[in-house]
Amino acid sequence: MNIFSAPDSRMGGFSDLSFFVMLVRRGSLAGAAQELGLTPSAASKRLAALEQRLGVRLLHRTTRRISLTPEGETYLVEGTRVLEDLAALEESVAGRGAKPQGLLRVSATLGFGRAHVAPLLGSFSAQFPEVEVQLHLSDRPAHPVDEAFDVQVRIGALPDARLTARKLALNRRLLCASPAYLARSGTPRTPRELASHACLFLREGDEAFGTWHLSSPAGQQETVKVRGPLSTNDGACALAWALDGRGIVLRSQWDAAEPLRQGLLVPVLPGWSLPEADIWLVFPTRHHLSAKTRALVDFLVEAMSGRRQPADPLLGPW
Repeated sequence: MNIFSAPDSRMGGFSDLSFFVMLVRRGSLAGAAQELGLTPSAASKRLAALEQRLGVRLLHRTTRRISLTPEGETYLVEGTRVLEDLAALEESVAGRGAKPQGLLRVSATLGFGRAHVAPLLGSFSAQFPEVEVQLHLSDRPAHPVDEAFDVQVRIGALPDARLTARKLALNRRLLCASPAYLARSGTPRTPRELASHACLFLREGDEAFGTWHLSSPAGQQETVKVRGPLSTNDGACALAWALDGRGIVLRSQWDAAEPLRQGLLVPVLPGWSLPEADIWLVFPTRHHLSAKTRALVDFLVEAMSGRRQPADPLLGPW
């Protein structure tokens, strides 16, 4: 498409892009219609006209939800980049600094998001009142590109080359249990002994086991299938059970630091390490990062900069 050709129906492309991005981020035609001051019927007709103009279906639609087709995902990802480039160009030509404003969708894990991200977003909102922040918490990591999030707070390795990341905080995973549990059941000396213990693990779907991967300082790798009488999809529940003496739990150092400092939990197999768990801010790779996204990333990195090292030598180096 040549946007410099004679005016025709295609010149509404930028407006259509804005409409489509808003529709996906709102998650429904009704939400987009409300944002634009349209009726749901008018929003539906506009989407139908856009798909007819492009000659492809962009969304699968039911009465309750919408989902992207492969063509819709391409239109969303590339279209968002085009809109951001256009906004950056207009700000540059207008000779004014970019001002953080508009909708900002943020995803985070349940535990870290609730305890650390949510309070910081409250402070961010007070400092940038023209940015509307939507926080989505989940026990499963979302995908910034596929699910149209501007920023994701993610723990562990980064699998996707389409993503850009900045480290928010150092972190590691560790095994721990209450002194009462270990006094009653014994302390495992090797990873294989975990199989005979009550282990509190995070469940995904209907799995009957948890799988823990451990590495020794000498590079020895051990993969252990563990099980126990209690499992959950929420890390806070698993930690509470461990504090109550119900078994051995695998948790992030950010979650377990305070109980460890207080002696309510003690490390198990401290000489072994678990998969990396540093905390990252992740966002889709773009030539021009939007002002609102850059403001949030800088804000969170600065806010967390004083919390990157543990205060108690009991926990060792991060």
